[in-house]
Amino acid sequence: MARPGPPLARLAWRVLRYGRTEQLAYRLPDWTVLFAQVHAAPDGTANLTAIIHYLFWVWDKTTRQVTGQVLHSVMDAQQAEALMRSYGETLIERGHRRGLKQGLAQGVLRILAARGLLVDEQARQRILTCTDMATLDTWFDRALTATTLSEVWGEPTQQ
Repeated sequence: MARPGPPLARLAWRVLRYGRTEQLAYRLPDWTVLFAQVHAAPDGTANLTAIIHYLFWVWDKTTRQVTGQVLHSVMDAQQAEALMRSYGETLIERGHRRGLKQGLAQGVLRILAARGLLVDEQARQRILTCTDMATLDTWFDRALTATTLSEVWGEPTQQ
């Protein structure tokens, strides 16, 4: 069933419709013409990048292989590889940052434990769920010399 509208809208509709189904890998080759039309448009590479980014979130090994084949059929090999690699690198970088944050949070907890500070579950969750690297860095530095959790948080001590 053909959907009316510009090629990008038709391709996006199909990718979204089948993106989380087992049928996606089997249907992708049928959309090669749409991929080519999207690529030929003025913002084609940017639009294909958005589609590929979505596919990275939902695809399995088969879908990845078929997507690579479709891209290679609508653009030169160097462009196709660059497009797939650029988003792969983005995912790796995101995972690297997430790993650094988790490692830093674990480090804060280990320092506090080594210093003999009691870390209740609420404080533990506050540290583990923090996603701001600057805050985690600050807590890490403060944990090295803190004698209370309030000092780690940077809260004034009550007298």
